[in-house]
Amino acid sequence: MDFELSEEHRMIKDLMARFVQDELMPLENTVLAREASGGGYLLTPEEKAPIDARSKELGLWGLDAPPEFGGSDLPVMAMVGIEEEKGKTITPYTLPPDSPNLRMLMNTCNEEQKKQYLEPYARGELTSAIAISEPNAGGDPAGMMTRAVRDGDDWVINGRKIWVSRMGHADFTILMAVTDKAKGARGGISAFLLDKGTPGFNVLRRIPMLGGAYTYELTFEDCRIPASKLLGREGYGFAPMQQRLSTRRVQMAAWCTGMAQRALDMMIEYAPQRVTFGLPLSERQAVQWWITDAATKIHACRLMTYDAAWKIDRGEEPRNEVAMIKVYSTEMAWEIIDHAMQTFGGMGMTKELPLQMMANRVRLMRVYEGPTEVHKMVIARRLIGKR
Repeated sequence: MDFELSEEHRMIKDLMARFVQDELMPLENTVLAREASGGGYLLTPEEKAPIDARSKELGLWGLDAPPEFGGSDLPVMAMVGIEEEKGKTITPYTLPPDSPNLRMLMNTCNEEQKKQYLEPYARGELTSAIAISEPNAGGDPAGMMTRAVRDGDDWVINGRKIWVSRMGHADFTILMAVTDKAKGARGGISAFLLDKGTPGFNVLRRIPMLGGAYTYELTFEDCRIPASKLLGREGYGFAPMQQRLSTRRVQMAAWCTGMAQRALDMMIEYAPQRVTFGLPLSERQAVQWWITDAATKIHACRLMTYDAAWKIDRGEEPRNEVAMIKVYSTEMAWEIIDHAMQTFGGMGMTKELPLQMMANRVRLMRVYEGPTEVHKMVIARRLIGKR
């Protein structure tokens, strides 16, 4: 493995770094003030429009989308560098299209669905959500109860989903449902495409989360959709869903690396300036060790993430490695951001610094896309099974 990005990919990473610095960082004070006042943290349409225009002008749309849809078809390794830069800001912005759902659609769409969903999604003309978790099946997707039953040329869906992100502006939702209860995750779970406004597809409530974020609870009451809305093969939605989750987990590891790096940079800048009991914090052993440990763990996390991305680009399915970086990156970033907040003392407890929003974001990450404890259990089972 070459631990250096190619010149082309390094240039794109540098372009993303400049975009973050010039376009997203200036909005941080606005985002912090909005979240502190209870208004959430999302950008308004008026704030988002010029950023969309600028990112599109710079060629940052469709970075890993197929070239036939106007994308750049970048490998996962290149995307890791881009996502790490994006992780350094608390300004919420997703470069169209969001990679995980893009990857799932690329692996499952038929020709008709490519034209209706994949192509406009890849071009940034549509937005999407995915509904997997349920009130009684969060960290265990195989335990889902939402059912889809074939009725002539239609599917009829009944059930409930929770913790669904992006529903506030999603044009369509990828829904995971049980089509054969006896088979469960081994041939009994299918994926469907549901358009916004489909009768029987109801947004039950918006759930406030940490840091001004929101998720949604959904219900499906005799929701009837045409058979053409089946995504991929009947009963074989679990594997593409897992590939989609792996894509998000690699993204999350890159984001955590970026957040942890920013927290470390803030500590390094602040520690020599703050004097307590006659000495700057930079001369206190506790702070020195926090900085040293942070730099070491960030380096390790970055290499682990590139390793997983490299294996994915080679056509492998590094499930253990992806689970490992999901655990390591989120726990690592949580610790480093906490130490940065401690270094800043009282100021670190305020909502005037980005640290608290970074901490809230990482705290959510330690649960969504699989809690730390579930991933550890899965890793152990695989390793023990190999023996």
